[in-house]
Amino acid sequence: MNPSKSGTVRPPLATGNRSFWLKQLHQWHWISSAICLIGMLLFAATGITLNHAGRIEASPQTSVRTGTMPPALIEGLPRIERDTRAPLPPAMVEWIAREFGVTAGGREAEWSADDIYLPLPRPGGDAWISIDRETGEARHEVTTRGWVSYLNDLHKGRNTGSAWSLFLDVFAVACFVFCLTGLFLLHMHAGARPATWPMVGLGLVVPLVLAILFIH
Repeated sequence: MNPSKSGTVRPPLATGNRSFWLKQLHQWHWISSAICLIGMLLFAATGITLNHAGRIEASPQTSVRTGTMPPALIEGLPRIERDTRAPLPPAMVEWIAREFGVTAGGREAEWSADDIYLPLPRPGGDAWISIDRETGEARHEVTTRGWVSYLNDLHKGRNTGSAWSLFLDVFAVACFVFCLTGLFLLHMHAGARPATWPMVGLGLVVPLVLAILFIH
């Protein structure tokens, strides 16, 4: 029997397209949501802590370690005629790694005629190493401000390095895909859900009105 003459009504092409796009959108929506789920929870929580940072008291803790650089390294230091910034010599980088467990390679230190100061900024705290050019006395100081401060700095990407910066880029793309596919899904289901676009509009209007009226 010829199907075209059987009286069966074929689904319109638009229905097939809708099914295809719904499947694709749902797939990309759940994949992007899975990728950015933990990150979104972290950023939502730290958004609250950052918004109330003045009410959350930090308890900084500082630890200090000292050491003395070998005379051979002291004698091998280049002479400095004026204050400058430059990386540490490889031999000094190796000694700092052995003495303090710090990776100093690739970092710029502040050189003067009297001492060498190596800043070691870190999320949730601070650290530095100071070396006396005459005596070789080295001081490594580390300050931590707790987990809340650490997570807040992760949120801001403060002193987190290139690997975390790359993660933030990937996370942002995943969030963009998640929101964009969600918007298209809202569009495809809006006919059966009359409150869809009023709720979307509310999400736009509320922050816009707050920004116009209360942020100066």
